Amino acid sequence: MKIQLATDHAGLDLKNAIGDHLTRKGHKIVDHGAHDYNPQDDYPDFIFPCAEAVAADPDSRGIILGGSGQGEAMCANRVKGVRAAVYYGSESEIPRLSREHNNANILSLGARFISKEEIYLVIDDWLAEPFAGGRHQRRIDKLDS
Repeated sequence: MKIQLATDHAGLDLKNAIGDHLTRKGHKIVDHGAHDYNPQDDYPDFIFPCAEAVAADPDSRGIILGGSGQGEAMCANRVKGVRAAVYYGSESEIPRLSREHNNANILSLGARFISKEEIYLVIDDWLAEPFAGGRHQRRIDKLDS
């Protein structure tokens, strides 16, 4: 699967680790940055291109990161066709349900709240979870209209 990655400075190390993990799993990674640590960078500069790439390629998914993941999800969700869900720890069922019920195509991660070891399992489950369709599709159609 093609995975679009993006972060600002807050998630740089975790983004790079996730990219390595996904590459080892056989996924094709497109890295939209940040590529270097700059505490003055702005997440929309990286998140918008990532979200636009996911919207343009329905077979791809996105993983975006920030300190909490909240602003990044808000940014991504402004792109038509994107459904970004936020995860920053605790209930690992939440990302899985975002796929099953909402067909989330971007997972927004709070890098300051999760460890590499924890997030690998969550990401693997999120990528593997199918969309249930049915009544859930009707709701997504309303979001996209």
